[in-house]
Amino acid sequence: MGLKVVSSAIISFSLLLLLASTAKAQSNGVFDVTKYGGKEDITEALNNAWKDACASTNPSKVLIPSGTYLLRQVTLAGLARLRLSSNGTFDRQGNVAWSKSTCNKDKNCEGLPMNIRFDFITNGLVRDITTRDSKNFHVNVLGCKNLTFQHFTVIAPGESINTDGIHIGQSTGIYIINSNIGTGDDCISVGDGTEELHVTGVTCGPGHGISVGSLGRYPNEKPVSGIFVKNCTISNTTNGVRIKSWPDLYGGVASNMHFEDIVMNNVQNPVVVDQEYCPWNQCSLKSPSKVKISDVSFKNIRGTSATPVVVKLCLQWWHPV
Repeated sequence: MGLKVVSSAIISFSLLLLLASTAKAQSNGVFDVTKYGGKEDITEALNNAWKDACASTNPSKVLIPSGTYLLRQVTLAGLARLRLSSNGTFDRQGNVAWSKSTCNKDKNCEGLPMNIRFDFITNGLVRDITTRDSKNFHVNVLGCKNLTFQHFTVIAPGESINTDGIHIGQSTGIYIINSNIGTGDDCISVGDGTEELHVTGVTCGPGHGISVGSLGRYPNEKPVSGIFVKNCTISNTTNGVRIKSWPDLYGGVASNMHFEDIVMNNVQNPVVVDQEYCPWNQCSLKSPSKVKISDVSFKNIRGTSATPVVVKLCLQWWHPV
């Protein structure tokens, strides 16, 4: 189980990591990285403070005092419960990488580092954190259970490539609440194996909207079920709410997905179900998508469209919505 912060981020904030742990604690249970030699580059100091906190027999806190620091790639592993809170920013300074990225036109492009990864965390809370200008996804959530993002902010320009705000896969019980996400790709993207995702009070834009998928690209994808998006505002995006699957590849199931009380402001494609998703135009459309989509609802979607197309349904006849 672990939290991975990917290399060479500039962090500017006061950070508090609260975790359950298991050996002798410092007085009052606070492990301050500056007491471990952390000054400009806090990578080693954070690693050492984390190890000592995890060895404590009492609930412990790892503290990064207010300031601006360099943080290279670090993996914080072994936690049972996590609270990550601050009023600060992970700044990946990705603008140089975006101009060189070919991921918007080449499916075999070289992947770039993400800002933060949450892998196999159970019972976590991420609150009052900002991630800025990631070179790839801002946040990747994999194999997590009962993880909440609250007052979470993503900042990147609309032209930044492949910079999904929060991507979730093979996780259960993920909550994204009262958060602001603006980026160059999906504000929130949902991969296979996601169950019980609740998105409430999120402001999205710029970006590509809130997307389920793409699905059906890889073999043995796990079902997607229980996706609830409610009371959100989507502005100046290429898409609003979207479900997308690849044609002529692999099977899958996506069901019990509900989008309700959503305001669209100048959105190019407010509602999309696309079973011919093919971003690089290298797909065969001779055979339909093998992903079965069912039990989907769109209720009280209102606002303005930037194009004449308000609802786009591109479906396969043998797998109806």
